[in-house]
Amino acid sequence: MTQETAAATTDAVLDREETISRDELEALQLSRLQHTVAYAYDRVLLYKRKFDEAGVHPADLRELSDLAKFPFTTKEDLRLEYPFGMFAVPQNEVARIHASSGTTGRATVVGYTKKDLADWAKLVARSLRASGVRPGMKVHNAYGYGLFTGGMGAHAGAEALGCTVIPISGGQTERQITLIQDFKPDAILATPTYLLTIADAMIKQGIDPASTSLKYAVLGAEPWTEEMRHELETTMNLKACDIYGLSEVMGPGVAGEAVETQDGSHIWEDHFRPEIIDAFDPTVVLGDGEPGELVFTSLTKEALPIIRYRTKDLTRLLPGTARPAHRRMGRITGRSDDMIILRGVNLFPSQIEEIALRIPELSPHFQLELTRPEGHRMDQMTVKIERRDTVTVEGAAAAAKVLQQQIKIHVGSSCAVDVVDPGSLERSNGKLRRIYDMRPKG
Repeated sequence: MTQETAAATTDAVLDREETISRDELEALQLSRLQHTVAYAYDRVLLYKRKFDEAGVHPADLRELSDLAKFPFTTKEDLRLEYPFGMFAVPQNEVARIHASSGTTGRATVVGYTKKDLADWAKLVARSLRASGVRPGMKVHNAYGYGLFTGGMGAHAGAEALGCTVIPISGGQTERQITLIQDFKPDAILATPTYLLTIADAMIKQGIDPASTSLKYAVLGAEPWTEEMRHELETTMNLKACDIYGLSEVMGPGVAGEAVETQDGSHIWEDHFRPEIIDAFDPTVVLGDGEPGELVFTSLTKEALPIIRYRTKDLTRLLPGTARPAHRRMGRITGRSDDMIILRGVNLFPSQIEEIALRIPELSPHFQLELTRPEGHRMDQMTVKIERRDTVTVEGAAAAAKVLQQQIKIHVGSSCAVDVVDPGSLERSNGKLRRIYDMRPKG
């Protein structure tokens, strides 16, 4: 540990809940869990229906292990209840609404009361502080603002910590570099691959990325490896830590990594109860240390209580270290569904299909190829799609440009498009394979 890192860990004033014992924490969890389950049952029709169909009642939750008796909540539940069917409070008590992009036009909508927003800001602040950020620091926030929870969630947390926030949002890489040089921020919030993009652009401009004022990077919104951490820390001369969250559970700040250990994100278990289930047999709840699918139950949310939400993220739970009572998440190793995370943007094959079928020249036959070309450090996606029989090669080239633009606008990620001849792609033999992952393994 460097002298600077050691100083960052000793001058932090922790929340009381970060310092309590595991027994105290689990007692708090049980009390809050019992309240949340009853609250959701009484206020959200979907939960009443699902609990009744499963033959369970809030009174059945007498100890923490009883949570396994209750049914899961899925992203599909939120889509079916679009837009506000999952809300547990009247509309006039909802202070803010966020939403994630939907595969068929239906987003997953989440709401927050004023208390929810205050709790969210507190937990993001806790996560940033754990990662080395301190009051008075300037924080360059390169997460996207808008309906996506990342930008505003990180912003509010940094302000709650007492930082000066620079709300640059995502994109405009040249401007990002200018502001980093001129404003001299201490910390940056971004996806790991976008921070890599910034570093690469600096090098192309003749700027040494290690010469900036940045000391800390708090990175999330996509899985990343220890190799990526090493690359960023070495290239930019900073400490890089993970932050975890998802909009359905809260947004960023569900878990955060400590700068002094950098050994996985501690889940803030005073506000969330995590479980790991077998992704292939969800009735099986796995023990700590066993890999599986991560499930979350909220303990304090008012507008959108969430009971046993299946995140589809594959990881494992580990004992706490820097915050001993709060268990850690291992690195996310993948997802149990077919969602693609490309440079921090979540996308599904059905989104590509929806966009492509609005373009008359293109057929429904397509594949998605994921590659990491030699000499490149970021993943790339190519959409291979057939043209219609009546479309010329020139018409296909024009359609490819339209598809590429529409994917960038509606999905938010850049990709290559290769329009191929009719009949040249594999057809379905029952279950069509859309995704061809050709990235190097390991």
